[in-house]
Amino acid sequence: MRYSARVAGRVDGDHVLGVHVNALVTFPTGDPADMAALTDAERERLGRMQKFQDDGSAYMKLKGSRPNTLAQLVADSPAGQLGWIVEKYKEWVDQVHDLPEQAIDKDRMLANISVYWFTDTARSVANFYYERFHDAAMFAPKPKGTVPTGVAVFKDGDYAIRRFAEKVHNITHWSEFYSGGHFPALEVPELLVGDMREFFRTLT
Repeated sequence: MRYSARVAGRVDGDHVLGVHVNALVTFPTGDPADMAALTDAERERLGRMQKFQDDGSAYMKLKGSRPNTLAQLVADSPAGQLGWIVEKYKEWVDQVHDLPEQAIDKDRMLANISVYWFTDTARSVANFYYERFHDAAMFAPKPKGTVPTGVAVFKDGDYAIRRFAEKVHNITHWSEFYSGGHFPALEVPELLVGDMREFFRTLT
């Protein structure tokens, strides 16, 4: 949804009041001054992003290059589908927890995974990555967005750095939380909803 929201803001900004996202991906600008100005917290965040790219992004590369191969394997086994998704819950929730069910209710996780299984959507989910990675426009330079954008950064789920985000987006609201992971709507919904409300109050 965060990707769709940002695209809507760029494509039809005149009709979008504002965009609120979490898990915003930002990349270093290459400007030595920007790098020198990073705080210790931002350097740590950048290091986690590098670690993810080096050791945690195989799923994305596989979906982006061989989606049908993966889909056949996952769609053929409920245990495979379960393992494929639970691994991400384990790795991406707030790492203060030893097990993902300590961060997200187990029944809620199983319900979510069941939707993938019973609707046989392994292929369409994988193909989403393939289409994005093979869309030349995705990587082409774009003008800075103009729609007011609010960003929530959660402790173990986000790598966003404001000075990089501001090069690309019209950032008008920025919050950093010291709990939560990649799934704040499931882990810390009160923090996410509260931040969304705070952001959109500034626009009304």
